[in-house]
Amino acid sequence: MQITSPAFQDGQVIPRRYTEDGDNTSPPLSWNNVPEKTREFALIMEDPDAPRPDPWVHWVAYSIPRDLRNLPGRIPHNLLVTLDNARFRQGINSWGEGHVGYRGPSPPPGHGTHRYYFHLYALDRPLSLGEAIEKDALLAAISRVRVLDEAILLGRYEREPSPVAHR
Repeated sequence: MQITSPAFQDGQVIPRRYTEDGDNTSPPLSWNNVPEKTREFALIMEDPDAPRPDPWVHWVAYSIPRDLRNLPGRIPHNLLVTLDNARFRQGINSWGEGHVGYRGPSPPPGHGTHRYYFHLYALDRPLSLGEAIEKDALLAAISRVRVLDEAILLGRYEREPSPVAHR
């Protein structure tokens, strides 16, 4: 399985428009070479370079239908997302309760280049999950089913150091 984005190549810089410095909207994603027995997908985007013990979670999406092969950009910040005839759920990101859906890269200024991993999981059966779950709950649910494949897309982003005010 492979996950790609027309907005940036694997390992390259995520364009500013998809970051908190830009429009802070989700990039378009697509995937192919999906295992035949896939029943559902789950997606997690995280930053392992955040200055904290655990990765900073930027996006949690789950119950993505097996027939869906792409997400357009600009996914709304809703718990339940409807695209044409496809529906899926989004969870809580690291900004805390009430912050659902995609939040773009926003590393501390001058902290260097951060890596942003989009993990797409192909699952052998649907997950039974409620609304507004966090990454750990999603991973726990994924551990109870069979992951048929995982695809990873890596993007990078860096903020320049803040200018020093001269007095």
